Amino acid sequence: MDRLLIKGMTYGWGASRGEYRTESAKDSLEQLRETGSEWIALSFWTWQDTVYSTEIPFDYGYTVTDRDIAAAVANAKELGLKVCLKPVVNSRDGIWRAHIGFPPEEGSRPYWDKWFKSYEQFLVHYAELAQELGCEMFCVGCEMVKSEAQEAHWRAVIARVREVYQGPLIYNANHGSEEGVRWFDAVDLIGTSAYYPVADGPGETEDNMLMRWQATKERFVRLHEQFQKPIVFMEIGCRSAQGCAAMPWDFTHRDLPVDETEQARFYRSALRAFWDEPWFGGFFWWDWSTKLYPAVEASRDRGFDIYGKQAEVVLREWYKGVPGAL
Repeated sequence: MDRLLIKGMTYGWGASRGEYRTESAKDSLEQLRETGSEWIALSFWTWQDTVYSTEIPFDYGYTVTDRDIAAAVANAKELGLKVCLKPVVNSRDGIWRAHIGFPPEEGSRPYWDKWFKSYEQFLVHYAELAQELGCEMFCVGCEMVKSEAQEAHWRAVIARVREVYQGPLIYNANHGSEEGVRWFDAVDLIGTSAYYPVADGPGETEDNMLMRWQATKERFVRLHEQFQKPIVFMEIGCRSAQGCAAMPWDFTHRDLPVDETEQARFYRSALRAFWDEPWFGGFFWWDWSTKLYPAVEASRDRGFDIYGKQAEVVLREWYKGVPGAL
């Protein structure tokens, strides 16, 4: 059996209703394909009101619609890209989705039951859509740390998803919490948001970053040996801002100086560390926007996007196997 190595990028995050069907979104997807990417994680969210809510409603004013998703998938397939559909639940109160859940007391069980019933309905809707649209992979959850101990609930939800979607399933754990997911055997691939710090501060060398990845790699080897599943970085990346390799998850420090080189070193170090590992299933880098900044502004951008930056050159070299400039 051929080894799975996903050459992917996250696309569509942050887009609101209608944005997937714009010309700028289609143009952006074409630019993404030029990096050598062969996959996209089409990622979008809807909100529940608070981290303690038991209902996940559909926001008809913001969340992308099924029509939007169908258009994005069609555009991707026209370009020869495979799609992992990745629906996400966020909390409107601004608290990170990892904290969605309820106290550990026995009395919280009815609340967990209600939440998982709503989450199952949310997930099955998009699993059916993924099947109808021919998406090549489906993600059943993203960084839902507090809920992960609810093993029976997760197994039941995944079993229900399998009734309507016949492709491979993946769950996206958060970096550092992968060992707490006891039900990884229920999915086909182990996913994680690999925002592991590989620097102590600004100016870290690529070789030192690589050494930090080697230490992190040991936990993934153990995880693979436990479950015998490929490990995929469902999210990985860092901003082109000074010091972000030490905190790759950061999106809040907007005043940091621009640093394309640090971002490029982060990319190359991760690619060097994992590319040839037989248990490693590939990358979905974070992220590629549906509306790109003008190329002439790339040198001033401090975000995760790599369009027009040194990191794009690095990715092209690895994904296309052809060294060279843009």
